[in-house]
Amino acid sequence: MEIYEAIGQEALIGILSHIFFIAITFYALQAFILEKIFKKNKVFQIQLIYILISIAIGSAVSNFFLQISNWSGKLPYLF
Repeated sequence: MEIYEAIGQEALIGILSHIFFIAITFYALQAFILEKIFKKNKVFQIQLIYILISIAIGSAVSNFFLQISNWSGKLPYLF
């Protein structure tokens, strides 16, 4: 049963990490003025772009940190 608990904890950490970094990315993207790039009165499309860019960047950053964490946990096997 211990292996299932470890797998569940890893899944939970992954989900929380992705949500955290997507939220941070969404917050950071608010500093950009993307409205000037888009046509006027296209509010929904602008919001959709913000969400999609946030998911793409946030997931990439989260994967980076999860992989670094995973690799650093395996370093003791080197010696």
